[in-house]
Amino acid sequence: MHMADALLAPAVAATMYVASGTVTGMSVHKLKKDEDTQKLPAMAVTAALVFAGQMINYTIPGTGSSGHMCGGLMLSALLGPQAGFLSMVVILTIQCLFFADGGLMALGANCWNMAFYGCFVGYYLIWRPIMRSSWFGSLEPRAAARMRIIAASVIGCVVTLQLGAFSVVVETSLSGITELPFGAFCALMQPIHLAIGLVEGLITSAVLVFVFESRPELLQDANCEAKGITGRRSLKTTVIVIAVAAAAAGGVLSLFASPNPDGLEWALFGNSEAGYSENMALDEDNFGIRSGAADAAASVQEKTAFLPDYAFSNSESAAGTTVSGLLGSAIVAGVAVGICVLGGFFRKKNRSA
Repeated sequence: MHMADALLAPAVAATMYVASGTVTGMSVHKLKKDEDTQKLPAMAVTAALVFAGQMINYTIPGTGSSGHMCGGLMLSALLGPQAGFLSMVVILTIQCLFFADGGLMALGANCWNMAFYGCFVGYYLIWRPIMRSSWFGSLEPRAAARMRIIAASVIGCVVTLQLGAFSVVVETSLSGITELPFGAFCALMQPIHLAIGLVEGLITSAVLVFVFESRPELLQDANCEAKGITGRRSLKTTVIVIAVAAAAAGGVLSLFASPNPDGLEWALFGNSEAGYSENMALDEDNFGIRSGAADAAASVQEKTAFLPDYAFSNSESAAGTTVSGLLGSAIVAGVAVGICVLGGFFRKKNRSA
């Protein structure tokens, strides 16, 4: 769902920068009061895992499309909505600047569509209410909590991806891209992202159930201590397992990503070469809006993106994908923790505010 600059008018892009920037500022302010130092290693490895996970496109059968995880709900369930949102901003910014994934002018919109809904709407309206509910109360406490995690993950991912997909349609409509009539574009975007959301929900639930079984106190609103639910692994072991999973996803599994276009690209351009629908049938080399702001943003990306499209320049070597996955995951982890340390987030409890 990474939008290109051509899909946005400069005024709409600027508005979305203001919206995402405001949420970023509010998140920074809130995190300065946080005292949970366990979040630092958890933030590093989970942010790396989400970066790597976004490189793995999975085929949506029968459509000619593919999807990849967003990760906002997963991060907010582990870190809280503010830390989760900032982690997503780091991920999307690094993808944009170093890998030319998503437009620089569109970065504010991408942060809103892919991070805000999952981290805030998904957390406050879905994750927290379900985790605090009595759903599956007839089961023993550990089994009931596990089922609530699965339900919250699937429902949360489906709902927030639908909201993100709908926002893309609204933003292009407000940008005046007449080749994308609202109704037709919406009719393509919503169903395909419903399928993508279902798969992401299952992936998210698998990761969160692992964390729950390992170190349940890392999950937000699980209230495991009061229910007598304890972990089965040390924090160190849990962090190492997630770090290894991130390295495997970025360095190995990314090599087997589906070649099909993702949900947004599929809606815009179709996949007629593989025998599927043309959908909106836009010209991939000439679509949307040309503007001086977009050209300037593209010029910046050309200078900063040292592994464009997660590959070595002018090379089809698979090593480029592996290096992109490993290096990108490491950069994301380092930057996320570095920002927190420099910002004074996650202080020790015996330290004065």
